[in-house]
Amino acid sequence: MDFRPTEEQELLRRTVREFAETEMRPHVMEWDEAQHFPMELLPKLAALGLMGIQFDESVGGSGMSAVDYCICIEELARVCPSIALSVAAHNGLCTAHIAMFGNDAQKQKFLPRLVAGEVLGAWGLTEASAGSDAAGMRTVAAKQADGSWVLNGSKTFITHGKIGGVMVAMAVSDRTKSRRGISAFVLEHGTPGMSAGKKENKLGMRASDTSEVLFQDCRLPADGLLGEEGQGFINTLQVLDAGRIGIAALSVGLAQGAYEAARSYAKERKQFGQPISGFQAIQWKLADNATRIEAARLLTYHAAYLKDRGVRMTKESAMAKLFSSEIAVKAADDCVQIHGGYGFVKDYPAEKYFRDVKLLTIGEGTSEIQRLVIARQLLAQ
Repeated sequence: MDFRPTEEQELLRRTVREFAETEMRPHVMEWDEAQHFPMELLPKLAALGLMGIQFDESVGGSGMSAVDYCICIEELARVCPSIALSVAAHNGLCTAHIAMFGNDAQKQKFLPRLVAGEVLGAWGLTEASAGSDAAGMRTVAAKQADGSWVLNGSKTFITHGKIGGVMVAMAVSDRTKSRRGISAFVLEHGTPGMSAGKKENKLGMRASDTSEVLFQDCRLPADGLLGEEGQGFINTLQVLDAGRIGIAALSVGLAQGAYEAARSYAKERKQFGQPISGFQAIQWKLADNATRIEAARLLTYHAAYLKDRGVRMTKESAMAKLFSSEIAVKAADDCVQIHGGYGFVKDYPAEKYFRDVKLLTIGEGTSEIQRLVIARQLLAQ
């Protein structure tokens, strides 16, 4: 495997980096303080192909590879992890689920609008009583005599739960079949009986909307069923395998941004008559973080490489997500430490990386769940 970037990938990285620096960096703290996702950014992201990174050109997608996807998410996260999270959730969860398991009519109805950035995608799995134990969900879908469905229940911690335009939601369609009794549904925000609930007031990733979604006698036509009846949970696991690569790339990008901020500050900050970068204690922090980031990047690209070749990558994506998210926490911690007191104030980027990073060891499967996934794969060999 050769992970050296092609000329096209180097150009892609430079292009996304320039976009992030010019269109995003000046507004990062403004969006964070206001807990505001900048909808005005969507057409600009779409113009670069970032709202439909891996999707077929026939529906307006960019047709990029999984490795290209990692590069895009990395470069966004290096500047603003919140925006990177929204782009990753839009691409890797909602849009990916429709692309992977929707029928032709569903793909033609929803994908062009999603990849054009006309609407944001939301994906509803988690519930108040069903987090890591996703199979414990209580949202129900009752099939009617005419083939339509009625949804009742609620979802929590949903990215774009309030501002999304299209949502994929999982619900129990047959209580007698455990995990094989869960189905997936696709619907538009504004469907009668569907409403946004509480918007979460979060520690970090504050520019990315996270809200409850409520269903009360929400009626969907027969073609609201996404994929086969009873296959929703199985399909969800397949979506998450790929989605974890996105979170791993986001972690690498955040770690890279924190490392660069720490390195830059260490070269400028003087104590005892010299820049603090001259002290071994600081040098070792920088060296260790640079090494860990490179290892995380390679783990992530390896998982993406397997995905591009149609090879199952459950173990590899879990490894990439686990390792990348945990080294990102360390990179953000060291960034604050190197900044000293200035790392604790909002005038420098260190404190925001520190707040944002913790979600990465929780979202799309906690570190503990990743270890379970990895162990099961190892023991099944």
